[in-house]
Amino acid sequence: MARALKIAGLVAASLVTIVIVLLVTGIPSGFVASLVQDRIERDTGYRLTIKGTTGIDLWPSPGFALHLVTLDQPGSAAGDAQIVVGEIRAAFELASLLSGTLKISELAIDHPTLRMPLLRERTSSGVPSRPDRSEEASEGDTLFPVDRVTVSNGAIVFFDPQTGWENRVNDVNASLTLRADRQIKITGDARSGDRSLTFAIAATPPAGPLGRRNVPTELTLEVSGAPAHQLAARAEVRINRQTLLINGLSGSLDDGKFNGWASVDLASKPLVKIDLDFHRLDLGAAPHEPSAPRSGAQPWSATPIEVGGLKYVDAQVTISAAELNISQARFAPAQVEAAIASGVLKVSFSNLGAYDGRANGSLSIDASTTTPSYALKADVSSVRALPLLSSLADFDNVDGKMRAAADVRGAGDSLRAIMSSLAGTASIEIRDGAIRNLNIAKMIRALTSGTLSGWQERPDQTTDMTQLSATATIAKGLVATNDLSLAGPLVRMTGAGTIDLGSKLLALRVEPKLVMTTEGQGGRTEPIGLGIPVVIQGTWNEPRIYPDVDGILDDPGAAYAKLREWGQGLFGRSGIGSSDPSGSNMGETLDTLIRQGLGAGTSPAPGGAGKPSQGPPQQDAPSRDKPPPVDEIMKQLFGR
Repeated sequence: MARALKIAGLVAASLVTIVIVLLVTGIPSGFVASLVQDRIERDTGYRLTIKGTTGIDLWPSPGFALHLVTLDQPGSAAGDAQIVVGEIRAAFELASLLSGTLKISELAIDHPTLRMPLLRERTSSGVPSRPDRSEEASEGDTLFPVDRVTVSNGAIVFFDPQTGWENRVNDVNASLTLRADRQIKITGDARSGDRSLTFAIAATPPAGPLGRRNVPTELTLEVSGAPAHQLAARAEVRINRQTLLINGLSGSLDDGKFNGWASVDLASKPLVKIDLDFHRLDLGAAPHEPSAPRSGAQPWSATPIEVGGLKYVDAQVTISAAELNISQARFAPAQVEAAIASGVLKVSFSNLGAYDGRANGSLSIDASTTTPSYALKADVSSVRALPLLSSLADFDNVDGKMRAAADVRGAGDSLRAIMSSLAGTASIEIRDGAIRNLNIAKMIRALTSGTLSGWQERPDQTTDMTQLSATATIAKGLVATNDLSLAGPLVRMTGAGTIDLGSKLLALRVEPKLVMTTEGQGGRTEPIGLGIPVVIQGTWNEPRIYPDVDGILDDPGAAYAKLREWGQGLFGRSGIGSSDPSGSNMGETLDTLIRQGLGAGTSPAPGGAGKPSQGPPQQDAPSRDKPPPVDEIMKQLFGR
């Protein structure tokens, strides 16, 4: 900052010198300009070139105008930093001109463009070959002999000299004011892509040299559409050659208070170090925006994900928070460490508090190659599945205590490409919970008379479960599992198949079974199977579900008639509906099952409270002293 102010001050003072000499002596401006250019190059290492016209104003106040001015380094190449200004106008009081104080009342800079090269590796080329003379300035030195500077219609262009890649900040408008008490105030706004930003900086440098002296500084920044869009901070800023030291840093990011420290080494490729402790840190969806609709039916986004900026900065970041909110998910407490080096971002988190459980893992993004790659390792244990999955993935169909692990990697420049390239392993286990919005037993019953389209979701229905588990291997976005298992008080199900992550398609084959007891997993009663596997096929939000019988989709009526002819029906030859005499011994169990809610209502509890019916209207419950005939139970249970 001090070096930039010094260069700007020398340039401004030199321009005033040109005008004074022209007005007083009449010496040609070209001769004076060459002297000024030599002085600026000697003191700053930069060269000032006036390629356009020069004009002088005497009324209503003395001033001058320069057109097409450039500031660069001698012998600079196309990949070096450069400033090009369309017009510079200066105005100063006549008394200032006559006294020789070289004080400009206002300097207006119109259509400036600053081109900044982005380095991929840290070098020593940016370190000045001589000491920073800002530490040698006398107490009376004025580093910036201008009362007010305005910038309009500006642009900052960050570019990669090797590839030609560019990123622009446009519509830069700013105002810099120096007050008599040495306070510097900068305000302005700009636009980057579809986001606008406004900023304000207030600093009060001490008299004399700035080197290694603290400068009280305040900053406010607001970025529209960003996950965290309002920043207010204050700190003691110190300049040590090309390093900016920010100590005693405190403030707020949106509503989250923080404190810590930071530093920025600007000798070549920027090296940023940050250590912040937040009371609460909110990241994710922009405030006041509704959550995105569930996107199961929509393809993954093909919008390019911009991670190229990781190549042009190195960083070491430690963030801790009593509460961390990512989108709608809440973690407490949290500590995250991140490092960026040579275009690779590595983030690690350990013992992250997550919904009564813990999460550990790491995330890496490699942007050093043409196609970015991603890797995630995560392990969560004893986490409540419903709030975590619904907040992170808008998936609210499973509840219970969850343990899950994932070790996956992918590559691509969009979410669609990444999901289609995923490879690795994953596992999940959920215990003592429920599958919400689904009555699996009722779905099994429905499969005896027809195929299903979709999951038959109903918000008033659930399927209790004692365990849901699966392990999977992933290759090229295809998830393969052969040990899918569901166990509950009334339902058992095993299965295998694939899930195509890229196209969001299911191809599963499962064997659902009903259990004539509520003992849950490990119960002594053998489950009664469907007799024929069930296929789940299609998009994962609206699949087709049907028994695995040849031709069932071509001629469902004939296929179901064939099943009845075989005598298999729902439970197979050895179950109810067959000639097996053991079926007559299950009347009492089926009666209990009906009472416990498999497609039936629940008798009111004492006091009149009772659960709503989840199936068709039922007749009065039969007496326990006289079990009803099996055929009557079948009619109630299976709608026949």
